[in-house]
Amino acid sequence: MTLIERRIGLLFAIFLLLMVIAAGRALQLATFQGSRLANAATSQQRKDLNVPAPRGTISDRKGVALAVAEAADDISATPYLVKDPAAAARQLAPLLGRDEPDVLADLSRRDTGFVYLARALPARSAEQIRTLGLEGIDLTPTQRRVYPRGYSASQVLGFVNAAGQGAAGLEYGLNSTLKGRDGIRRVVRDGVGDDITVRDLEPTEHGEGVQLTLDANIQAETEKVLRGVGSTYRPKGATAIVTDPRTGEILAMANWPQTDANHPGNAPASANANRAVSFTYEPGSTFKAFTVAAALEDGKVTPQTSFNLPPTLTLYDRTLHNNEDRGWATMTTADILAKSDNVGAATIGLKVGARRFDGWTRKFGFGAPTGVRLPGEERGIVLPLDKYSGTSMLNLPLGQGQAVTPMQITQAYGAIANGGVLRPPRIVKAVQGQAAPVPRGRRVISATTAAELRKMLEGVLAPGGTAAEVEIPGFKLAGKTGTANKIAPDGTYSDSKYVASFVGFAPAENPRLLVSVVVDEPSQGSIYGGAIAAPAFGKIAGFALQYLRIPPS
Repeated sequence: MTLIERRIGLLFAIFLLLMVIAAGRALQLATFQGSRLANAATSQQRKDLNVPAPRGTISDRKGVALAVAEAADDISATPYLVKDPAAAARQLAPLLGRDEPDVLADLSRRDTGFVYLARALPARSAEQIRTLGLEGIDLTPTQRRVYPRGYSASQVLGFVNAAGQGAAGLEYGLNSTLKGRDGIRRVVRDGVGDDITVRDLEPTEHGEGVQLTLDANIQAETEKVLRGVGSTYRPKGATAIVTDPRTGEILAMANWPQTDANHPGNAPASANANRAVSFTYEPGSTFKAFTVAAALEDGKVTPQTSFNLPPTLTLYDRTLHNNEDRGWATMTTADILAKSDNVGAATIGLKVGARRFDGWTRKFGFGAPTGVRLPGEERGIVLPLDKYSGTSMLNLPLGQGQAVTPMQITQAYGAIANGGVLRPPRIVKAVQGQAAPVPRGRRVISATTAAELRKMLEGVLAPGGTAAEVEIPGFKLAGKTGTANKIAPDGTYSDSKYVASFVGFAPAENPRLLVSVVVDEPSQGSIYGGAIAAPAFGKIAGFALQYLRIPPS
């Protein structure tokens, strides 16, 4: 056999050996790993994607959009697939709104195969990234929540988290209504990654739209007034609520300091709280109206009942003083309420008695949530009757020793304004075009007593009253001031920290608006409700009366 023939034989043997090895490998793959490899190929060609449902729109009572859903994309990276991290970071950074070194750091990571570069990036920027065609960069469809009016009603609306779930405010409380149901979309791709077919396995169900009772214009004006209070008196916080006492509908609910609902993380957690329902405070003299209401209903006094009042009132080991010293004075029930006389209010409270006073306190809704559909609502603190001391009736009738929320005090005054019928506050007007159920009101005092109280509360804004400087030309106003010491850490009343408040309604004879203003710890200027909160009431009510075209008194 020649050398050439031997070489040909050797090559043929090698070729035959390779064929046998290849056949054996093919048999092994088909027999033992065929199913796994087929599944792997299918998974690379077919992908089921979650398609987020657009979240329902939140609008005001006139349809002005307060919260809307917009198409967006989550941008992620598989770092080891990014061929040139530096070049990619340079292109991506401006579109992501991030610093280039930070993007480069994410793209250079080797401790993970997945990293988010941005969540819920607006569709315009996401489309620009898609056109770059960068290997290792993925876009996942999602929705982003946008609040067109920015700061307006931000603590009421709340916000959603990165996963698109309500995290605070109405977004949280109504999450099941607003969120809808995500769909599932199957995408089949060819070998080079182009889509062949796209089919929806489960369609998305849009979230339901929610219409609020808020009026965007009254809300904006209320927030403007609170900003003025904040800049002038530098309080720890402030809140204001505007309602229609006939229905309990909330027309505005504002908080200071304000936060941008589009960027809630830029503000401290305390600023994102809705103080209207979460802030508890001793109401001070605003509570005296309910002490008088109890005495009127129980027949202990009339508006004209006259009292010869001493400068101070002593019960057991405790002596009650007025805010301003005075001598002996003769006052009617109406005078006591208008001038916010402490000794007079306690004298009336003692006529009512502890047991009846406790019952009336609870009847007006204190110590229980109002039922408004806002998360984080506090119950307030009402002293149990069996915890009353021998001197409790010196301070409880004055609004000391118990705590309320601004929403509770608004609801209770609503009963006085609404002819004696207490109506739970409402903030949801309709869901998906269907009117929300209207909670039934309940009578707490007679129409006669309510009318007498309204007339007496006019005296607060009349000459000699504690808010005499507040007026709106053409309208009779009624309301009550409050200035309450806060509790110090040692359990005593602070002599430097106060809550200034005012609750009022207009027109006094037939209230169409009720406005409450609560200012927590004013740190410069006055501390009194008559000087801080009452003028704010006047500005808010003055705008709303004209805006709603309510006829003068």
